[in-house]
Amino acid sequence: MLTITDLKAGYGSAQILNGVDLAVQPREVVAILGRNGVGKTTLMKALMGIVPPTAGQVAFLGTDTTAFPTHRIARAGIGYVPQGRGIFDKLTVEENLLMGLRSLPEPSNVIPAYLLERFPILRERRRQLAGTLSGGQKQQLAISRALCGNPKLLLLDEPSEGIQPNIVQDIGSFLRELIATREIAVIVVEQNLTLVELAADRFCMMDKGRIVHGGPTVALKDEAVLKEFLSV
Repeated sequence: MLTITDLKAGYGSAQILNGVDLAVQPREVVAILGRNGVGKTTLMKALMGIVPPTAGQVAFLGTDTTAFPTHRIARAGIGYVPQGRGIFDKLTVEENLLMGLRSLPEPSNVIPAYLLERFPILRERRRQLAGTLSGGQKQQLAISRALCGNPKLLLLDEPSEGIQPNIVQDIGSFLRELIATREIAVIVVEQNLTLVELAADRFCMMDKGRIVHGGPTVALKDEAVLKEFLSV
């Protein structure tokens, strides 16, 4: 579904990604792990065209999207939930979800029923300003808004940040449900190992702008791996 080859990107003269290689298959959840500052968020932004790659290639569903602007990447079928969620606080819950529909190839004003069934709080509070929701509810809204565009690949950047443990568990369960019921893949940048172990099929460790290690999620039980790549 996604092939990243020798991807490089950065900010001005500061190069952050130094040659990322990664392949993601359909119906796979891949967790990107690593210490702060190793390039995880920059990788997500580069895949979305927010930070333009300076070298390398991104191929999505057989199409080279490396130089695509962000709106074309979204239309191609990649959904993105940024770190901090990116909710429009002064719009209602329903208006936020309707914004997600704008990435569909054909115009629509129909919010997918499965999202409102899975997160009933969004239906109950559809007229409420999004900025008044709790952190966990905002994350549910952000994920649902991204899924309104019916993506084939979902990018999540730190979805557990600032939310209570029961919502973290719920998000992990929801990601497994997505993989089981829809033709979609997920890349999740995360530091919460509970969520990673619940949701991901495998992990990739980043360091100094590259993927330097990886394996099945069960390998995260190895304390030596955690000490080498995650301890500070």
